[in-house]
Amino acid sequence: MKVLVIGGGAREHALCRSLSLDPDVTALHCAPGNAGIGEVAELHGVDPLDGRAVADLAVDLAADLVVVGPEAPLVAGVADAVRERGIPVFGPSVRAAELEGSKAFAKDVMAAAGVPTARSYVCTTPEEIDDALDAFGAPYVVKDDGLAAGKGVVVTEDVAAARAHALGCDRVVIEEFLDGPEVSLFAVTDGETVVPLQPAQDFKRAHDGDAGPNTGGMGAYSPLPWADPKLVDEVLQTVLQPTVDELRRRGTPFSGLLYAGLAITSRGIRVIEFNARFGDPETQVVLARLKTPLSGLLHAAATGTLAAFPPLRWRDGAAVTVVIASHNYPGTPRTGDPIEGLAEVAEQDAPDAYVLHAGTRRDASGAVLSAGGRVLSVTATGADLATARERAYRAVGRISLDGSHHRTDIAAKAAAGE
Repeated sequence: MKVLVIGGGAREHALCRSLSLDPDVTALHCAPGNAGIGEVAELHGVDPLDGRAVADLAVDLAADLVVVGPEAPLVAGVADAVRERGIPVFGPSVRAAELEGSKAFAKDVMAAAGVPTARSYVCTTPEEIDDALDAFGAPYVVKDDGLAAGKGVVVTEDVAAARAHALGCDRVVIEEFLDGPEVSLFAVTDGETVVPLQPAQDFKRAHDGDAGPNTGGMGAYSPLPWADPKLVDEVLQTVLQPTVDELRRRGTPFSGLLYAGLAITSRGIRVIEFNARFGDPETQVVLARLKTPLSGLLHAAATGTLAAFPPLRWRDGAAVTVVIASHNYPGTPRTGDPIEGLAEVAEQDAPDAYVLHAGTRRDASGAVLSAGGRVLSVTATGADLATARERAYRAVGRISLDGSHHRTDIAAKAAAGE
């Protein structure tokens, strides 16, 4: 199978790494990729938002499968452009991707499907915003209706900060605060059959102890030793399958990766948000544990044959990923700084720990430089969370990037049994 992956972050590096280890993959391509992905796939300088250019590339490569990684190309209709050329693609149509592209649309689908979620108001005027903030009270949860790269949500006790964020959005969803721990659960679907993966937990805040602003994610771990063993089945029955069924009923079947961000509240499971693609950084830990070859699973979803696909197999043990971010992230990041220590991790920590590139590029001499906010995802596996965590942070300690920062508490409570 010839596979083309679209995107250039750590999620796409995780996808490409898994696909490169898949015996069924005979050729692996990525557009545009990054410095790390270039070590396992052939890179192509194609704009990932240009559907026609992506489809032309897929045809030129005679690709058997196209995997669209990020949300922006999906919302831009890239998967549709590839499908129109007769090539199987893993990723929803532009209409189905609205589940992530519009928080208001997602709320409407959940209401129709009977999926439990937070009570909310969709607001477009200052008066509606003030009424909604007054109705729910603190802590305030304010979400930009559109795509915001994981940074469009503000949760704050400060009504002025909540109002300022809301006024900066064209359309905003204001909802009740959900108590309890958060869980990310991915499911692969062909529009009818839904196959859940293993749950993970990510860390959104920039600094230790969940302090600082929201980011795209600073780390993750899987499995969740504290979660109810029946959690995945319950979410499949009450959230994932009803959502897929409702979208199919509307004539907009969802084929690809359905990501449910969940709160395990005192009143039961509630959906915080849906995404239409693999989450970053949760993908890094989930794929580290997936034993089933990835290409067959994604191809079955892309071709409507998921019902006949064998049950997924998982590796024992745990996985932890720690994100190394550039200076000032999640504000405007500083880029162009050299990254040292990558070879040392490869020599001394592999295969138990490895580095997935997010915002990187190579200069003319071949040196790896920072090229984004989240620069690297250092991922490790082990017999348990404590071992995986120790291996991840040992590898992080070998890497040098001037001005960078990372959280030191990823998976700490879970590893300690808290």
